[in-house]
Amino acid sequence: MHQLRKEGLVIGRYRVRRLMRLAGIVARKRRRYKTTTHSKHRYTVSPNLIAGCFQTSEPNLVWVSDITYIKTMEGWLYLAVVMDLFSRKIVGWSLPRNMAVEMVKAALLMAIGRRKSAPGLIHHSDRGSQYACSEYRGLLAANGMISSMSRSGHCLDNAVAERFFRTLKNECLVNWRELPAESVRQDIVEYIEMFYNSQRLHSYNGYCSPNDYEKRALTLV
Repeated sequence: MHQLRKEGLVIGRYRVRRLMRLAGIVARKRRRYKTTTHSKHRYTVSPNLIAGCFQTSEPNLVWVSDITYIKTMEGWLYLAVVMDLFSRKIVGWSLPRNMAVEMVKAALLMAIGRRKSAPGLIHHSDRGSQYACSEYRGLLAANGMISSMSRSGHCLDNAVAERFFRTLKNECLVNWRELPAESVRQDIVEYIEMFYNSQRLHSYNGYCSPNDYEKRALTLV
């Protein structure tokens, strides 16, 4: 509704509900949660440094990372993302066919290449083996980042990343299970770069897109 109002159309939720019913349109139901976290490993686990505080005063202070799974007609794709808590912008992503550490490294390297972060940036994730392994920790340390991890069994400790995945799967209306992996990949990349970051209004940002919110913040500095 906020997008419609931005475009000069005033409409209420009850009218939307009535029009949906007349058109035979129903909302998509959420699917059951499937864990992608392998936390039973020998690696060191970092403390939770953000403790449920998902707000920052400026960009590149806290990044959150997570992984989700996507079913295609050719098997699974795995999506790793890096989000800047300041604007909820996805600053890095990776979409491979397996869940190896290279997946999360690729997403982090994209974020590093796109953003200018100062030493001391907090990188928050779950305690999965991809994030806890020495190879990934080494990449964090080499770029002056501090590792933070969710508590065991507390998925809400990384709620903003989980919410993004839920939004992605609810708003991409194409049935990915009926498409080849490359088509699904293109659809997700377009959603992230051309819609979510650039156009989608976010309540946390005062109903601005992540890109517009960051631009507005920079003009106020």
